[in-house]
This record gives sequence, C-alpha cells and structure tokens, in this order.
Amino acid sequence: MAPRLVLATHNAKKVGELRAVLAPVVVGLDPADVVSASELGAPEPVEDGVTFAANALIKARAVAAATGLPAVADDSGLAVDVLGGAPGIFSARWAGSHGDDAANLALLLDQLADIAPEHRGAQFVCAAALVTPDGFEHVEEGVLRGTLATAPRGEHGFGYDPVLVPDGETRTTAQMTPEEKNAISHRGKAFRALAPHIARVLAGERA
Repeated sequence: MAPRLVLATHNAKKVGELRAVLAPVVVGLDPADVVSASELGAPEPVEDGVTFAANALIKARAVAAATGLPAVADDSGLAVDVLGGAPGIFSARWAGSHGDDAANLALLLDQLADIAPEHRGAQFVCAAALVTPDGFEHVEEGVLRGTLATAPRGEHGFGYDPVLVPDGETRTTAQMTPEEKNAISHRGKAFRALAPHIARVLAGERA
C-alpha cells in the first residue's frame, strides 16, 4: 500500500505518538498510510522561523515538495514563565547540541534552581501544520499548562516530559502512560484540531 500522508519528522518516538493521536480521529487512516520523512529519505530543512507555527510550516512545505504527498509537521517546545517564554523555539537545542535531552534538562533545572514552586509555571506549546503539494496550508496550536518539577521523574516520553507536571496532576508527563499523555498533551490537542482538515485533504476535499 502506497503511503498517503508523510509526517515531517525524523524522531521515531514522535512518529509513534503522532500515529497514535491521528489514527482514532481520521476515519479510514491505516497506520501503514502514514510514514515518516526519514522513511522516504526526505531532507531535513533548516528551521529558521521565529515562531512554532513558522517552523512547522517550513518542515511541512519541504516534505510535501520532496515527496509529492500531503505532509504534516509540528514544532513544539517548552515556554517557561520566568524565562519570558524561553526555551521556546530553542527547546531542542537549549544546551547547544540539538536533541540532547539530558543536557537540555540539566541546564534548565540549573537555571531555575532558586525559583520557588509558585513561580515555576510553564507550558508545552505545539503548532501542527498540514501542507499539500498543491499549496493548501493549515495550522493549529495546542498548549499544556503546568509546573516544573525540581528534578526529572519518569521514563516515558522525551524532551522535557520528565519535568513538567500538568495542572491538576502530581505526576510529570514522563510518568504518565502514552495514552494518558496523548489525551491531554499540547501535541494531542493540536493534532486532534488538525485531524478534520487532514481527513478532508485525504478525501480529496478542502477545509
């Protein structure tokens, strides 16, 4: 079966998470219909946007152009209140090396070491973009508010999951099951909002 939708990511954990979010809400979408950019050998573009939405569109446009298929991309990160919204779009490379989760976490916790619990508010932000080869584009955003723990907890997820405790929870997102996290996450919210547009594109319609 030929793929019908490309996820513009080379992060294997994110691919699994996005498939899990999309499958129940896009009617008739088989997991085999969804492939990652890396599976098709699509290049990774330079993410030089200054917002999550801009970077999501850059990635989706590049993959749609390279593969000739509808492409979905997200850009997400952690916005910390006392850091003025940082790390923000620099979340994946906060410590210098892209994707070094342990170093990023360590640096962030060092920066917030003296910050009292009541001032450790933060949120995960996700912009999810859909782009088709003929130029249709749509972006949705999702947010998960919470408080930052003082040390990493949990083995699930990736990125900053071990330190964000969602509002109303005592666990970090890394201590939740993937299903629990997807139900409330910034990425889950953004992709569930995008799902009807994906369904219409795959049906040959437009939002």
